Amino acid sequence: MSEDQVRSAEENVEAFGRDISRLSDEIGKVIVGNEKVIEAVLTCLLTGGHGLLEGVPGLGKTMLVRTLAECVDLKFSRIQFTPDLMPADIVGTMMIVEDDAGKKHFEFHQGPIFAHIVLADEINRATPKTQSAMLEAMQEQCVTISRTTHILEQPFMVLATQNPLEMEGTYPLPEAQLDRFLFKIKVEFPSREDLHGILERTTSRDTPHGRAVIGRERLLEMRAVLRDVPVSTLVQDYAIRMLQATHPEQPLAPEGVKQYVRYGSSPRGAQALLMGAKMSALLDGRFSASTQDIRKVAGSALRHRLILNFEGEAEGISTDQVLEEILKMLPEEAP
Repeated sequence: MSEDQVRSAEENVEAFGRDISRLSDEIGKVIVGNEKVIEAVLTCLLTGGHGLLEGVPGLGKTMLVRTLAECVDLKFSRIQFTPDLMPADIVGTMMIVEDDAGKKHFEFHQGPIFAHIVLADEINRATPKTQSAMLEAMQEQCVTISRTTHILEQPFMVLATQNPLEMEGTYPLPEAQLDRFLFKIKVEFPSREDLHGILERTTSRDTPHGRAVIGRERLLEMRAVLRDVPVSTLVQDYAIRMLQATHPEQPLAPEGVKQYVRYGSSPRGAQALLMGAKMSALLDGRFSASTQDIRKVAGSALRHRLILNFEGEAEGISTDQVLEEILKMLPEEAP
């Protein structure tokens, strides 16, 4: 890189860091704690990916998504997934309308999917048929109705919340849909200190709200900066080897993968690793991703892309445990 290019990159990183700090601070005025969850959600927003937040009811998942929408000044919609929800309730439908002359014609009425940030609340309480209505929008950024394709305005992202599968009235998400989520983010129960903060903010007269600190144009500029972050061949190869290690038939797979995993991650897992690593580098004030950045985002990027076999499920093995074994045995440099 030339001296001018280096200077430009440094300025972009500084501006990116300032805007991310402003956005994080504004979200933090409403959401207590959960710094890692907020960082993961912002990574999904700025990489153009989708996020799946998992946790029991009442942990603030819905409030986090609403607050994010308030802070980035984008069109927001919420879809409450229930067992009787139909695909047309999500994408929209053709309706018969009558014009001023009394003639009737079909007109497309957009569904709530036509927004910049879509909250799919309790997505695993709807049937797989309805869940699959999200696939085209999440992957192709468009919706096809009656052979007509409608392009979704950018930026577009889906932030879905789901309850743990052990809870009554839930359906597992299809593997193809899970693979469309950049990250699966676990929302843990808050600490005692955070619970004090939550109660103080939610039981007083004035309830805090977020305000818009970043607009659509700036958000698209930040997305471009993130994609320009270079990744060396060494770091990219590390992501590829990590991906291969999730497949039980690969030589790099550790014993835990061979024993408990039925299918490993798709190539989208490697894409998620690299995009997450770029975001991690920028948050650290660097314009180059490292293997440590890959390791940092490995859990969120891959935990939902590993399919356990019968033995793994019977023994209560989690995909996080499998990934921990991979991180322990995988050398940073190729042998």
